[in-house]
Amino acid sequence: MSFEGKVVIITGASSGIGAQTTKDFAKLSAKVVLVGRNAENLKAIAEECGSADNVLSIQADMNDENDVKKIIDETINKFNQIDVLVNSAGVIEVGTIENTSMEQYDRVMNTNMRSIYHISMLAVPHLIKTQGNIVNISSVNGIRSFAGVLSYNISKAAVDQFTRCTALELAPKNVRVNSVNPGVIITNIHKRGGMNDEAYAAFLERSKTTHPLGRPGTVNEVSEVITFLASDKASFITGASIPIDGGRHATCLR
Repeated sequence: MSFEGKVVIITGASSGIGAQTTKDFAKLSAKVVLVGRNAENLKAIAEECGSADNVLSIQADMNDENDVKKIIDETINKFNQIDVLVNSAGVIEVGTIENTSMEQYDRVMNTNMRSIYHISMLAVPHLIKTQGNIVNISSVNGIRSFAGVLSYNISKAAVDQFTRCTALELAPKNVRVNSVNPGVIITNIHKRGGMNDEAYAAFLERSKTTHPLGRPGTVNEVSEVITFLASDKASFITGASIPIDGGRHATCLR
């Protein structure tokens, strides 16, 4: 599998799944565009991805419309094309219908869904030219319901619906759109969402019983499916939401 001559944009590339996915695409000879908020992390990951000729690092806030437009403009200015868009930027907030504030709701929906809509809309004209594709990072929470993370659940269900709708709309133009739906993956997203070290350790321990395969997943296990979906090996797959969750979506455990 090779992405020689292909240009791949990865949002949320400064940490977690996005960071690993960026490195994997670079290993597969892609020209990578790293997008994230943490400039120091972006620099470190960019240095692992090869020469400056094949790497573009963009510090951006996905909730800033001018920043989103900048991502597309700078990519075209440097590489003249876009072949793959990986929408990996995301946040999680804890809360139920009784205590999730509108500020929390807006923050989650704006980052997890509105920004995906915006950058995809801007990237599509370029993806049509290259007959490229989009891979959205959703969640097992988009497939089934979990208590206590209401706004996050809603945002990921929206990502899955967005994936299916845009896949249908763009199929006649040979642009594929798919999503991956990770279960618990060892990253920093839950800590950024408010979990302390003790709570996160307990969360990972419980994942051994809630995931039929008996453990949480790794970023590599997600990134390898992302690169597959973006490749020509997945040329007849579009509109799919693929669980990467150790069977979590199939259980009745809460």
